[in-house]
Amino acid sequence: MKIVLLVLISISVFASDLLTNYRLNGIDNIEKHMDLELTSKVYWSQHLKDTDNTFGYIESYKNILTCNKNLSSLALYSKDANNTYKLKKKYSAYTGKEKGDKIKEGDLKTPVGIYKITKKLTKENKLDSFYGPLAFVTSYPNEYDKYRGKNGYGIWIHGLPTEQDRDEFTQGCIAIDNPSIEVLNENIDVRNTLLIINGDEVKQDISKDILISILSELYSWRYSWLYDNIDAYLDFYAKEFVRFDGMGFDRFKKYKTRVFKKIEKKTILFKDINVVPYPDTKDIYQITFYEYYKSDTFEFSGDKTLIVRLDESNKMKILTEK
Repeated sequence: MKIVLLVLISISVFASDLLTNYRLNGIDNIEKHMDLELTSKVYWSQHLKDTDNTFGYIESYKNILTCNKNLSSLALYSKDANNTYKLKKKYSAYTGKEKGDKIKEGDLKTPVGIYKITKKLTKENKLDSFYGPLAFVTSYPNEYDKYRGKNGYGIWIHGLPTEQDRDEFTQGCIAIDNPSIEVLNENIDVRNTLLIINGDEVKQDISKDILISILSELYSWRYSWLYDNIDAYLDFYAKEFVRFDGMGFDRFKKYKTRVFKKIEKKTILFKDINVVPYPDTKDIYQITFYEYYKSDTFEFSGDKTLIVRLDESNKMKILTEK
């Protein structure tokens, strides 16, 4: 890793200054400088210059499914050879009997939100014929749903009954006809497909300036965490923050203050970053990424979710995290 870093430095326009810094102060000082550069809007502006930001900043999803509940439609967008999202197919869909966002179990509403496809069910999984030939299970309720006290479960994308009568609505799922769900199955991989459900048309062509601000803020949060700046770190959290396990801001502040006092050498790496504006909101964004964390006393690798609000100056405030 350090050899690769030095190779990258050697071809940089700043190679001379950085090599002098390395000669005088060692590799740790260089790493800190590079970590600081990742917080720069200049870096992210360059990085996003040629990216497709149709649905946000997306590193890990090849396919985006969008559901417009008012129009009862489900659309599939897939990345082409130029890494650009293109509309591949639009389906007529059935959604929940009742209008509005799902709040609780049994309210017959289809939720509004951003969801992963967690698995596929088929007849081999003893799928009931009521759901057609197959069904895709979604991650409802997600972290923002739980933060807002929403409950319920079993929100799927599925086919239509093969042996039962068909209603003109669902109990909260999204249903398309059986030939269509068979075709959809052939065109997506559940591991790299994201579902966005909105009351109206799902927002597209997300502002690059906003995404640049969020990514810069994300790495500023990481920088304060990496270098034990507890005040800067906590400033990224909203006062109404509640962690996935119910820990509120005051308890979280005390807990993190104790942890930061250890002043441990840390490695914190992010990859597969996705930043998507949350449907039916003005300034809420979902950030997901794969995190590798290692300190002298703890090691973690796995998926991370932040739900953030942008304030008037585009400062990131974390509402919940897992």
